[in-house]
Amino acid sequence: MTALSGASSRIAAGERGETRIADRVVAKIAAQAAKEAIDEPPQEGATPRATVTVHRGTARVRVSLELGYPSDIGRQCGGVRRHVAERVRALAGMEVPEVAVQVERLHPTGASIAAQGRIR
Repeated sequence: MTALSGASSRIAAGERGETRIADRVVAKIAAQAAKEAIDEPPQEGATPRATVTVHRGTARVRVSLELGYPSDIGRQCGGVRRHVAERVRALAGMEVPEVAVQVERLHPTGASIAAQGRIR
Protein backbone atom coordinates (compact mmCIF):
# COMPACT_ATOMS: atom_id res chain seq x y z
CA MET A 1 0.00 0.00 0.00
CA THR A 2 1.40 3.43 -0.90
CA ALA A 3 1.31 6.40 1.44
CA LEU A 4 -1.16 8.30 -0.74
CA SER A 5 -3.44 5.45 -1.86
CA GLY A 6 -6.70 6.57 -0.32
CA ALA A 7 -8.56 8.14 2.53
CA SER A 8 -7.62 5.36 4.95
CA SER A 9 -3.91 6.09 4.54
CA ARG A 10 -4.04 9.79 5.45
CA ILE A 11 -1.56 10.87 8.06
CA ALA A 12 -3.07 12.13 11.30
CA ALA A 13 -2.71 15.87 11.94
CA GLY A 14 -0.48 15.36 14.96
CA GLU A 15 1.96 13.24 12.96
CA ARG A 16 2.36 15.54 9.93
CA GLY A 17 4.76 17.97 11.54
CA GLU A 18 4.44 21.67 12.07
CA THR A 19 4.76 24.94 10.25
CA ARG A 20 7.68 27.07 11.38
CA ILE A 21 7.51 30.80 10.74
CA ALA A 22 10.95 32.38 10.35
CA ASP A 23 12.01 35.00 12.89
CA ARG A 24 12.50 37.56 10.10
CA VAL A 25 8.87 37.12 9.00
CA VAL A 26 7.63 37.72 12.53
CA ALA A 27 9.92 40.78 12.72
CA LYS A 28 8.35 42.18 9.53
CA ILE A 29 4.87 41.65 10.95
CA ALA A 30 5.91 43.44 14.16
CA ALA A 31 7.51 46.38 12.31
CA GLN A 32 4.41 46.85 10.14
CA ALA A 33 2.16 46.67 13.20
CA ALA A 34 4.29 49.32 14.95
CA LYS A 35 4.01 51.57 11.89
CA GLU A 36 0.20 51.15 11.95
CA ALA A 37 0.04 52.03 15.67
CA ILE A 38 2.00 55.32 15.56
CA ASP A 39 -0.25 58.40 15.63
CA GLU A 40 1.87 60.62 13.38
CA PRO A 41 3.28 59.42 10.07
CA PRO A 42 7.01 58.74 10.52
CA GLN A 43 9.63 61.07 9.12
CA GLU A 44 11.09 60.05 5.78
CA GLY A 45 13.38 57.07 6.24
CA ALA A 46 12.24 56.55 9.85
CA THR A 47 10.32 53.29 9.48
CA PRO A 48 10.03 51.27 12.71
CA ARG A 49 12.39 48.30 12.96
CA ALA A 50 11.80 45.12 14.92
CA THR A 51 13.90 42.24 16.15
CA VAL A 52 12.30 39.03 17.34
CA THR A 53 13.35 35.99 19.30
CA VAL A 54 11.07 33.00 18.79
CA HIS A 55 11.15 29.96 21.06
CA ARG A 56 8.49 27.23 21.16
CA GLY A 57 5.65 29.30 19.75
CA THR A 58 6.46 32.36 21.83
CA ALA A 59 7.82 35.59 20.34
CA ARG A 60 9.70 38.24 22.27
CA VAL A 61 9.74 41.47 20.29
CA ARG A 62 11.87 44.63 20.41
CA VAL A 63 10.67 47.58 18.33
CA SER A 64 12.80 50.67 17.61
CA LEU A 65 11.02 53.76 16.34
CA GLU A 66 10.83 57.53 16.18
CA LEU A 67 7.96 59.54 17.59
CA GLY A 68 6.63 63.01 17.04
CA TYR A 69 6.97 65.47 19.90
CA PRO A 70 5.22 67.00 21.75
CA SER A 71 2.96 64.01 22.32
CA ASP A 72 1.97 61.55 25.01
CA ILE A 73 4.94 59.22 24.56
CA GLY A 74 3.78 56.72 27.18
CA ARG A 75 0.36 56.37 25.55
CA GLN A 76 1.91 55.91 22.11
CA CYS A 77 4.37 53.27 23.36
CA GLY A 78 1.55 51.41 25.12
CA GLY A 79 -0.50 51.48 21.93
CA VAL A 80 2.45 50.13 19.94
CA ARG A 81 2.96 47.31 22.47
CA ARG A 82 -0.69 46.28 22.36
CA HIS A 83 -1.03 46.48 18.58
CA VAL A 84 2.21 44.59 17.89
CA ALA A 85 1.22 41.80 20.31
CA GLU A 86 -2.27 41.53 18.77
CA ARG A 87 -1.03 41.45 15.16
CA VAL A 88 1.75 38.92 15.79
CA ARG A 89 -0.70 36.72 17.71
CA ALA A 90 -3.31 36.97 14.92
CA LEU A 91 -1.02 36.60 11.91
CA ALA A 92 1.71 34.27 13.19
CA GLY A 93 -0.26 32.38 15.84
CA MET A 94 2.37 33.05 18.51
CA GLU A 95 2.05 34.21 22.08
CA VAL A 96 3.78 37.55 22.68
CA PRO A 97 4.54 38.01 26.39
CA GLU A 98 6.99 40.86 25.81
CA VAL A 99 7.13 43.83 23.43
CA ALA A 100 9.93 46.25 24.28
CA VAL A 101 9.61 49.66 22.63
CA GLN A 102 12.76 51.71 22.18
CA VAL A 103 12.26 55.36 21.17
CA GLU A 104 15.40 56.23 19.24
CA ARG A 105 14.53 59.81 18.42
CA LEU A 106 11.86 62.46 18.88
CA HIS A 107 11.09 64.81 16.01
CA PRO A 108 8.93 67.93 16.06
CA THR A 109 5.44 67.47 14.65
CA GLY A 110 3.91 69.80 12.09
CA ALA A 111 1.79 71.53 14.74
CA SER A 112 4.76 72.27 17.00
CA ILE A 113 6.83 73.67 14.12
CA ALA A 114 3.98 76.03 13.12
CA ALA A 115 3.54 77.17 16.75
CA GLN A 116 7.22 78.12 16.99
CA GLY A 117 6.97 80.44 14.01
CA ARG A 118 10.08 81.33 12.08
CA ILE A 119 13.29 80.06 13.60
CA ARG A 120 16.41 82.21 13.18
